[in-house]
Amino acid sequence: MPAGDTTIRAYIGLGSNLADPLAQVKSALIALAGIPATRCISYSSFYHSPPMGPAGQSDYINAVAALDTSLPAHELLRHLQAIEFRQGRVRTGERWGPRTVDLDLLLYGSEQFHDDILTIPHPGLCERNFVLYPLYEIAPELAIPGAGKLRQYIDQCPKQGLRQVEKVSETVAS
Repeated sequence: MPAGDTTIRAYIGLGSNLADPLAQVKSALIALAGIPATRCISYSSFYHSPPMGPAGQSDYINAVAALDTSLPAHELLRHLQAIEFRQGRVRTGERWGPRTVDLDLLLYGSEQFHDDILTIPHPGLCERNFVLYPLYEIAPELAIPGAGKLRQYIDQCPKQGLRQVEKVSETVAS
């Protein structure tokens, strides 16, 4: 990113339960680094979680990445959706169905907003263990805009089948 640009810390939830989910999430992490005016700062370990939604689908692999970006939120979302498309994501309209990759814009700085395209903070963020635990791993002191400290949600959200499958937790850039 050019020096002097205003940057926002954004957090992205990553998930997959089709076509080698671990490889899909790793590929998406690499693709995040290619988003213009954006740097991947850190990312969590990979977590295995039971599916949320329709019965009969495979378990998920999940992670969370921290990005610094000078892109507006809607433009960042367009880049995330382009990565999903390149990795074979097909939007069928089925809510919480199986997918090759899912990239959710969880938080965008301290912003809070809702329109027809995007809601920030991401709805359900505070109830989903597969988001909370990876997010806590990379940002334990985080305050969720309009909701309070991340720690309080960790204390109220049991793991219920969530388990770490590959410890990564490395800083990409300091």
